[in-house]
Amino acid sequence: MVTGGAGFIGRWLVEKLLARGDAVLAVDDLSNGRRENVRDFEGKPGWLGLLVGDVKDGVFVNQVFERGPWDAVFHLAASINVQSSIDKPEPTFRNEAEGTFRVLEACRRQYFAANGLTVDAGHFDYDADVPRLVQRAPRVAVMSTCMVYDLAGGNAIAESHPYRPASPYAAAKIGADMLAISYHKSYAMPVTVVRPFNTYGPFQKSNSEGGVVSIFLKRDIAGEALRVKGSGQQTRDLLYVEDCADFIVRAMESGSAEGEIINAGTGRDVRIVDLAAMCSSQGNRVEHVPHDHPQAEIMKLLCDSSKAKRLLDWQAEVSLEEGLQRTRRWLEENRWAW
Repeated sequence: MVTGGAGFIGRWLVEKLLARGDAVLAVDDLSNGRRENVRDFEGKPGWLGLLVGDVKDGVFVNQVFERGPWDAVFHLAASINVQSSIDKPEPTFRNEAEGTFRVLEACRRQYFAANGLTVDAGHFDYDADVPRLVQRAPRVAVMSTCMVYDLAGGNAIAESHPYRPASPYAAAKIGADMLAISYHKSYAMPVTVVRPFNTYGPFQKSNSEGGVVSIFLKRDIAGEALRVKGSGQQTRDLLYVEDCADFIVRAMESGSAEGEIINAGTGRDVRIVDLAAMCSSQGNRVEHVPHDHPQAEIMKLLCDSSKAKRLLDWQAEVSLEEGLQRTRRWLEENRWAW
C-alpha cells in the first residue's frame, strides 16, 4: 500500500512494485496527486486501484487496512510546499505529524494482530512481548526530506548532520521522522525513514507546486524566460525519480535498514543558475526574481549517500544530463501535465 500513490514519486513507486509482480493499492487525497498519474495502471495485473481519502482520518485509514493485511506500507502522503507551510503552518503540521501517526498506528495494529497481540491489551512489556513479534509485516518506509538539515557549508550532508528546520514544513517532517523511529524503538516494528534529496523526472508538476527542473524545462519548451529565485548560487543534488523509487523499495526490504534514517542522492550538486543554463536549450533568457522564502533557503544541498551504499548496495544510476533529456521528452509529449 502506497499513501500519496497518485503523486509524483508515489506513482513511480507503484509502477516499480507492479513491474516486479506485487499487488498494489494507492491511497491519495488528490490535494497534490492526480488521477492521470495512475491512469496507465488500469487493467494491469496487481493493480488494486486508487482509494481517495485523507490519512488524517482514522476511520478512513482503518478502512484502508481492512483491505489488507499489507506486506509493506510506503507512507509518502505529505504536504510539499514550503511557502504554504510558512503562510499557514497548521495544515502542514497536521498532514505530516497527525497523518504519519494515523498510518503508523494502523501498521502497529496489523503488526500486533499478526503476532497475537492487540493495541488495547494494556501494558506493553518490551522484554516479554518483542520476542513474540516474529511476523515482520507490514514493513514500513516513511518519506522524509533533505530540508530538515542545517547549513552544511561546502560539505556533503550525511544522516548525522545537525538538524535546523528553516520552515514549519521541515520542522513537521522532523517530527514525523522521529515518530516513525520511535515505533521501531518502542515496538520493534520494521520501520525505515527514507530521505531522498531533490527528486525530479516525468510526472512532476511544472507549476508552482512542482520542482525546479520541471518548471525550467516547461518554460523553455514554451519559449518563456527561465526564472531563477534569488542569486541562483544555491545548489541542489538532483536525483532522478526512477533511482529514487529503487532506493525506497530497497530500504523497505532490507533488514539492515530497520530503525534507520537513510539519505539518497547522486553526490553531485549543481547551482540553480547553472541548471537554468542547462535547461535553456533554445536560447531563452534566464532572469532573476525575488525569492519568495529566502529565510527557508538552504544554500548548499549535496548528499552523502555512503550509508545507502553500505546498507542497501544502492547508488544513483541516471546522470543529470540523461535525466534532463528524459524529463524534457516526457514534458514535450504530455502537455496535460503542465
